[in-house]
Amino acid sequence: MFYPLKLILMPLLLDYSLGLNDLIVSSLELTVHVGDSALMGCVFQSTEVKRVTKVDWMFSSGEHAKDDYVLYYYANLSVPVGRFQNRAYLVGDILRNDGSLLLRNVEETDQGSYTCEIRLEMESVVFKKAVVLHVLPEEPKELTVCVGDSTYMRCVFQSTEEKHMTKVDWMFSSGEHTKEETVLRHYPKLSVPVGYLQNRGRFQNRVTLVGDTARNDGSIMLNGVKESDEGSYTCSIHLGNLTFKKTIVLHVIQKQPQTLVTPAAHRPEILGGNHLVIIVGIVCATILLLPVLILIVKRTNRNKSSVTSTALVKSLEDTKKAHPEKHVYSSITTREVIEEEESSEKSEATYMTMHPVWPSLRSTPNNQLEKKSTGGM
Repeated sequence: MFYPLKLILMPLLLDYSLGLNDLIVSSLELTVHVGDSALMGCVFQSTEVKRVTKVDWMFSSGEHAKDDYVLYYYANLSVPVGRFQNRAYLVGDILRNDGSLLLRNVEETDQGSYTCEIRLEMESVVFKKAVVLHVLPEEPKELTVCVGDSTYMRCVFQSTEEKHMTKVDWMFSSGEHTKEETVLRHYPKLSVPVGYLQNRGRFQNRVTLVGDTARNDGSIMLNGVKESDEGSYTCSIHLGNLTFKKTIVLHVIQKQPQTLVTPAAHRPEILGGNHLVIIVGIVCATILLLPVLILIVKRTNRNKSSVTSTALVKSLEDTKKAHPEKHVYSSITTREVIEEEESSEKSEATYMTMHPVWPSLRSTPNNQLEKKSTGGM
């Protein structure tokens, strides 16, 4: 008897425990820069008036990463958790089933998936909405511009909800203790022509609102920059009771003077200051002087060789004068020595007298020898 009732209750319990009755909305994507603020909407549309009992915001950096609590709301108390403290705020109207989250000063590690869960009183359905947050590198907070130029100052408030700005302000301060001046003030929802601005003082007719206010873009263009424009510019975008602020520091420098130089006056400057021209001149001079250097080296080598030859000849002549007998003995052939030895064996009374002479008189000793041998006989 109780079996049918048990079979009916079991699917309901399973659905509630497993979350099969959850109402999941397709995820949205939001792209911001480091240091900016991001508004992630989470609104549950219902025809019935039911009170929100709990709101949870969870963060996941990847598919297999553990979910971390960002913020939870319970019993009229909103509590940010962990590294999101002092940066995460529940800004939605709970009475209207709005659990939107504002994340200020976005960091690189904040990139990932954020999931909102809204639970209503006496309701088993859990409303879920996911937002994928992409974080880009930080935009420059300081700009440098020359006098007379124009500069673009970006100020955009990123949101997944269709919440439009109610006002945008730009304020200027030249120092820490100076009074702020109004650069621009604009009310998009007022019944005024498009592009209507309120800018006064020295910024009048020099500031243009170039951002699309329908997309919460309050960027401006400052034209004809002056030296006195150097300082801090603070942008404030208002969305109802929400305010997004961004500060940009502007540095103004003088343009480098451009003097008109004639070709005649410019030529010496090139020759004197351009290293490339100097190098080319050195190379050309080296090529022109190379043949002369080679000729000088050849002549030097010839002079050295002639001096060496003269010294060698002189040394030989000195040697011949100091030892003349060596030349005489060297002029006697082996045959003459043999004949003289044979003749000395035959007659012991035969003597031979040798007188030293110069090599040019080589034939004279032979004649004298013949005469002496004849006289002996």
